[in-house]
Amino acid sequence: MDEIRVLVVDDHPLMRQAICTAIEIETDITVIGEARNGVEAVAQAQTLRPDVIVMDLLMPIKDGIQAIADVRAADPEAHILALTRSLDPDKIIATLEAGAQGYLFKLTQRDELLRAIREVSQGYAFLPPAVAQKLVERMHQPGTAGVESLTAREMAVLRLIGKGLSNKEIARALVLSEATARVHAHNILGKLGFEHRGQVIA
Repeated sequence: MDEIRVLVVDDHPLMRQAICTAIEIETDITVIGEARNGVEAVAQAQTLRPDVIVMDLLMPIKDGIQAIADVRAADPEAHILALTRSLDPDKIIATLEAGAQGYLFKLTQRDELLRAIREVSQGYAFLPPAVAQKLVERMHQPGTAGVESLTAREMAVLRLIGKGLSNKEIARALVLSEATARVHAHNILGKLGFEHRGQVIA
C-alpha cells in the first residue's frame, strides 16, 4: 500500500507537533507538510498535493472553513479531515458544506484519528457518533419526507452523497453529466426537506 501523505494545519505549534507525532510512527502514513493558518494551508495544498489535509477550523488570517472551500475550489478531488474542538452543529454543517469529508473532535483517541485519516484518504466520509448525533438533533424536524419519495436514480445519488462524494465524483460514478448530478442533489434536498448537503451526509 502506498503511503498516505498528510498536510497538518493548525495555528498552535504544540497541537501540530502532537498530530505529527501521532501520525509519523505509522508505517502507512507520513506528514509531508505543516501550515499555521488558512492562507498557508491553501498554498501548501496546491504545492504538495497531499492525500489528506488535517485542518483546524479556528485559525487567524483565514479560518479553516474558508480554507477548506478554497482548497476544494482549486482541487475538487482534495480529501480534508476537520479536526477541531467545536461540536456546534452549525459549524459541523458549514464545514461539510465547504467540502470536508470528515469531522473529528480534537479530544479523540489517537486510533480514531488514524482511522479517520485512512478512511478519508479513500474518499469515504468520516463522522464519529458524537458528531453524527449533533447533526441528527439539528436536522430532525417533524413532517420531513422519507426516502420513499425518492426515485431509484435519486437513491443512488443519495448513497454517494452519504459517502461524501462531490457532484463531479457522483457524475463519474453514475455516468452522468455534472449538471445532472447537481440537479439530482438539489431535488433530494428539496424532497427530504433539508437545507444543507451536510444533513444528507448525516
